[in-house]
Amino acid sequence: MPPEAPLPSSSDEVDLSQEIAEVEQNLALLKERYAQVQQDTQRQGELQQRLNSVQKELRRNRSQEVQAELQRLKQELETIEFNLESRLFSWDAFKEPFWQAVRFAGLGIVVGWILKSCAG
Repeated sequence: MPPEAPLPSSSDEVDLSQEIAEVEQNLALLKERYAQVQQDTQRQGELQQRLNSVQKELRRNRSQEVQAELQRLKQELETIEFNLESRLFSWDAFKEPFWQAVRFAGLGIVVGWILKSCAG
């Protein structure tokens, strides 16, 4: 007779449900971020093309309107680049690895002190 597998307790089911909900939430956030990055990248390409055409026009016509549009395009490009960079690096992405490194480095220092005191 094969051994019976233990039935999962209700707390295990609750934990699993919470983990699944958290994974689904993280997936939704990742999809949202991916869509935003695609949209910003496309907009950045469009603005870059427009910027190049305005710069060519500025060489022919040095009017205030063209200079103002050039300045506006540069500002919008900087904003999009900042959004792309800031969204890629967030504290949440580094929080867990950071604390793990702190924890294990601290543990290593303590073990080193203990070994040094035992040897000395």
